[in-house]
Amino acid sequence: MAPLADLVTPMAVRVAATLRLADLIAGGVSRVEDLASRSGTDRDALGRLLRHLAGHGVFAEPSPGEFALTDVSSLLRSDHPAGMRTAFALDEFGGRMDLAFTELLHTIRTGMPAWEAAFGTPYWDWLAAHPDMAASFDASMASSTRTTAAGAIDWSGVRHLVDVGGGTGSLVAEVLRSNPDMRATLLDLPGTVARGRAFLAEQGLADRCEFAGQSFFDPLPAGGDVYLLCAVLHDWPDEQATTILRRCAEAARADAEEHGAPTDQRGTDTEEHGAATHQHGADTEERDAATHQHGTPTDHHPADTEEHGAATHQHGTPSDQRSAGAEERGAPTDQRGAATDRRAAAAGAGGSATRAGGAGGRVVIVESHGTAGDDPATFAEMDLRMLVLAGGRERTVEDYSALAARAGLTTAAVHPAGSGLVVIDCRVAR
Repeated sequence: MAPLADLVTPMAVRVAATLRLADLIAGGVSRVEDLASRSGTDRDALGRLLRHLAGHGVFAEPSPGEFALTDVSSLLRSDHPAGMRTAFALDEFGGRMDLAFTELLHTIRTGMPAWEAAFGTPYWDWLAAHPDMAASFDASMASSTRTTAAGAIDWSGVRHLVDVGGGTGSLVAEVLRSNPDMRATLLDLPGTVARGRAFLAEQGLADRCEFAGQSFFDPLPAGGDVYLLCAVLHDWPDEQATTILRRCAEAARADAEEHGAPTDQRGTDTEEHGAATHQHGADTEERDAATHQHGTPTDHHPADTEEHGAATHQHGTPSDQRSAGAEERGAPTDQRGAATDRRAAAAGAGGSATRAGGAGGRVVIVESHGTAGDDPATFAEMDLRMLVLAGGRERTVEDYSALAARAGLTTAAVHPAGSGLVVIDCRVAR
């Protein structure tokens, strides 16, 4: 039980990552007094930390007061491709995020996110008030496995992609590089989109991309052949996730109707049902150019916040949305052992679970599998994390398909995207 319950070692690793001790040792600094001087720490306290970690194989102490790297601590080097230093450092988003678990008891007792109990304000509002952490959050999303989805989606006939909640554009960049005739719209909150504009300019792709700095709870720009939600919906409770899907369905329907595709009006009710008011990656870089709507959904959207300087997006989370008991979770069932084609059929798929190409009227969801054939332990951990941080949840394919149906979409195809992800290709209900 002790290895499972120990908090000392995990925090010691995070402190070592924050102080960049592996970088210092790799650079030839090995004596504890020199490490303390270079890291701005107390010599005695640092020695105790390093000896504790050496006892667990993280560092080595070949002679008293002298420390060396091991294979484990080498993972904490800033130049290591695993990126663990950033993930664990307490002055980066990853390390700070884990501190919310000190209030896990609050979540278990109330069903509410622990973030506000730990940091005094809801998750998205906290990010908005800490632009340095918002930038760190954006960077962690850009380096995640979400970009692997770019090669798993059928882009046949797609002229324009709208990446909803697309962060700084790492996935958009992958898609545009592989599809030279495509254009894209990167949609996220203004500060994130500003970083995305700079990133895509560095990649030589900004001239093929439009930029929409807004909330995805507001009406979305029309004109997209595909509206993509990659690792977005798991951040939100069912009610808010359904609202996001409705916004995508509305915009996709407008495009389908423009191209003559018949549609019906199932699930097109755009009432927000108290939609939450911030999407991931929020920060305050654009506050002077934005009119914040404190807990009030708006019915307009800016074409491009950076260019027009008058974005209206939402800020803060209404109290009625913070209660897990108020979520309208519907009644999705957990078919963790079902095969992919059975999952698509159970969700009302209009055909076999194969890739669905073609332009117009498509909303594509990319999320974790949530099936027994993957890694149930990781899925369970992420499900708990989503609740603790922001009240979100991981879901099965059936769950996502049920949300899509409530938003006026039908599941046309389901297929794996690698790295534990699944692509759920939806069409506007007809």
